[in-house]
Amino acid sequence: MLQLGISRPRQFALIGLAGALVVSLAACAESDRGDGGGGEGGTFVFGAAGAPSNFDPFFASDGETFRVTRQMFEGLVGIKPGTAELEPELATAWEPSPDGKTWTFTLQEGVNFHDGTPFNADAVCKNFERMFNQTGAGATAALSYYWIENFGGFSDGANPSLYKSCTAENPTTVVLELTRFTARFPTMLSQDSFAMQSPQAMDEFGADDVTAQGDSFVFSEYARSHPTGTGPFTFGSYDEANGTIELQRNDNYWGEKAKLDRLIFRVIEDETARKQALEAGDIDGYDLPGPADWDSLQQDGFNLMIRDPFNILYLGITQRNNPALQNLKVRQALAYAIDRQSLVNAIMPENSEVAKEFYPSSVDGYADDVQEYPHDPERARQLLDEAGFPDLTVELWWPTQVTRPYMPNPQAIFGAIQEDLEQAGITVTPVSKPWAGGYLDQVEVADAQLFMLGWTGDYNSPANFIGTFFGTTENQFWTSGSPWGQELADALVDADSTVDAAQRETKYQEINRKLMAEYLPAIPLSHSPPAIVVASDVEGLVPSPLTKEEFATVSMSSSD
Repeated sequence: MLQLGISRPRQFALIGLAGALVVSLAACAESDRGDGGGGEGGTFVFGAAGAPSNFDPFFASDGETFRVTRQMFEGLVGIKPGTAELEPELATAWEPSPDGKTWTFTLQEGVNFHDGTPFNADAVCKNFERMFNQTGAGATAALSYYWIENFGGFSDGANPSLYKSCTAENPTTVVLELTRFTARFPTMLSQDSFAMQSPQAMDEFGADDVTAQGDSFVFSEYARSHPTGTGPFTFGSYDEANGTIELQRNDNYWGEKAKLDRLIFRVIEDETARKQALEAGDIDGYDLPGPADWDSLQQDGFNLMIRDPFNILYLGITQRNNPALQNLKVRQALAYAIDRQSLVNAIMPENSEVAKEFYPSSVDGYADDVQEYPHDPERARQLLDEAGFPDLTVELWWPTQVTRPYMPNPQAIFGAIQEDLEQAGITVTPVSKPWAGGYLDQVEVADAQLFMLGWTGDYNSPANFIGTFFGTTENQFWTSGSPWGQELADALVDADSTVDAAQRETKYQEINRKLMAEYLPAIPLSHSPPAIVVASDVEGLVPSPLTKEEFATVSMSSSD
């Protein structure tokens, strides 16, 4: 999930949540902590960095929305807590046909949606048909980002789709047919956007009644106040004015019930304010504390949990706006100019690693023998001379008003890169823009020259990293303007379509070698372990390398 979590969620203005049920929770959140209310876990208050876009996960692409919806919704498959490994969720088992195009899922029995309607094979098919049949605003990348990224087109046939059909053979058996084999399936179904939702609730409250107003959207009554899944928490209310979302324990949950009575998200956009709220006892936890605060938080008795790194920070290179950047030797010079080890040692969190390629070594297809670019300013100068650009000037873009798992201190990272480039004789023109106020949108359409960005993996697959970055030539790096852009995109499609796992591994390794030696559309910088912090009386939280924590296991020891 990029900037999301990619994660790449675009930053559109999203409106229409004001119609949700409203109760003033901000004042009572702390005073109600630990009151029990019949549950062993009391109330857990989490400080969210931003407001949700809406509560329909299919129409979402940002981490703060998914942080909330993940507690209410479940998918056919899930991710084992604390890992990036696939595990059963609403499906107990799945079996592919020999060609990998037909998948038979066996479903959990005795599961109901929050509105009491049954979860069964018919509900699964209605969910997939709803996703496949989107039109109008619902069929745009702004709303159906994850469908387009993973399944391609819709039923209108304008673009090819991976999805072909869904058949309910009986209440507990569903068959999904694809138009081609992909190594990402069924793991990609673990993404939050593909969670199962109540067909009855979606029909009753007009889930697809979403309209565009310029760059904004007005969501349906369903997405504002009636999200209905199968998960361990149910929707309570959203006080938009106070930025407070309340979820309640689902006492009819089919699995192990949540320990908490209530789960509250309080939107606190400023990181310092989140830290102060935790110290004051107004909240019980928040995500992505700044690395500079780690030691003090631990010394003050808070439980700081450091996730395993499953992300990439890179220096993107757009080859459209500066002719020099179309030259491979210039891009290699940039790579030699940057002291990535010092960047990791001085600025990034403890246990960060220098990135050799565009995803961590735990992901399939990683190649240990890629070309590396150790810090060598003189080599950088030599390559610039050979390329005919000894006096290179570049714009270097960096975002303000944001902290990401892979980019904990954008300004400090920018400063280090700027200094390194200038020591290699490169003139740097700084460009800074607010993350949600122009930076992300302009970077996505290749307006920048050099830019800082990254990605947190949604699931364990090379296609979720380099396939997301370079799988088409219409991307932030403008590889459509390169003689090798289509070759790279075709190679990625070919690797993803290779049924034999050993052959697929070999193909991805070769792609990674070419990415670092022959293409270099960006410069991998680091993999960093983001942290999450909670109060000392919070128990049972399992940190996720995908930053996909589930709060059903959380309890408050002070409420015992």
